[in-house]
Amino acid sequence: MIGSNSLDVERKVIAILRVLKESPEPLGARVIARQLKDCGIDLTERAVRYHLKLMDERGLTQAVGRDGRLITPLGVEELKNALVGDKVGSVINKIELLAFHTTFDWESQSGLVPINTSLFPQERFPQALKAMRDAFKAGICVSELVVVAKEGERIGENIVPKGKVGFATVCSIVINGALLKAGIPMDSRFGGILQIRNHKPLRFVELIHYAGSSLDPSEIFIRGKMTSVSEAARKGEGKVLANFREIPAQCRPLAEAVMARLKEARLGGLVVMGNIGEPVCEVPVELNRVGMILLGGLNPVAAAEEAGIEVENTAMNSVIDYRQLRSFWEL
Repeated sequence: MIGSNSLDVERKVIAILRVLKESPEPLGARVIARQLKDCGIDLTERAVRYHLKLMDERGLTQAVGRDGRLITPLGVEELKNALVGDKVGSVINKIELLAFHTTFDWESQSGLVPINTSLFPQERFPQALKAMRDAFKAGICVSELVVVAKEGERIGENIVPKGKVGFATVCSIVINGALLKAGIPMDSRFGGILQIRNHKPLRFVELIHYAGSSLDPSEIFIRGKMTSVSEAARKGEGKVLANFREIPAQCRPLAEAVMARLKEARLGGLVVMGNIGEPVCEVPVELNRVGMILLGGLNPVAAAEEAGIEVENTAMNSVIDYRQLRSFWEL
């Protein structure tokens, strides 16, 4: 049986491995400590250095330069297998953290917005842009605003690796963040596949509850080739990525006002806001609650995947300054 102290140490090791895995370059103890603090884990630089020394001995990390560390293949494997119980519900925790870090202010049209990050092979990026056009044109996205980064450039908290092009789309958590700043609590229930018929939302045909998942639903659905975003964009018949949220009924008028202001800033992704206590697209809603369906930010990228273009996705990746975004149509 694992003691509580051993379990605590193991959790810190896993947290450090997560930070290292998300970075394409070596990180020092100071940077790791700062990133851990952003995740609610308070470890001093000295403590991080101590754990890194032990992790080197276990073969989980590799020293690079004076103070840098990279995660090893053994470390990646350990991260996949360790503390399964801690992974359950990790998606909902990530949603809440990103919403908190979203600082976008529609009055000044400035602040941080959450993004999804996708990596395309350089030689296929022009084809990817072409494949994504219909989804952006049809509005099957959270925003037409995107970020493109070349190899070696930073996109959010990550550096684009060699031979790749980084492409960031706005994440639907921007709505969570905006409503949170307006004092509206939002319950993020699940991500799913929404069937579109005659250009209108019909029902969810697949869903994954955030509270019981350790993986982002959008990434799972894209890898499983379960979408038909291009068909939905061109013909109004298909299956797209979407998310289901709930808010208190008395907050609906304020929520509508917030959504209108976001739309002015070319942000949003709201498909439908239901009536009090009434089902939305066949999803039951609790009494005194209002259901909302939001489009997934990775829908255009799903269209590229449907066209046979290889892509590596990291949903809910980080936040970025709104002023770094530019229109897809400028690319």
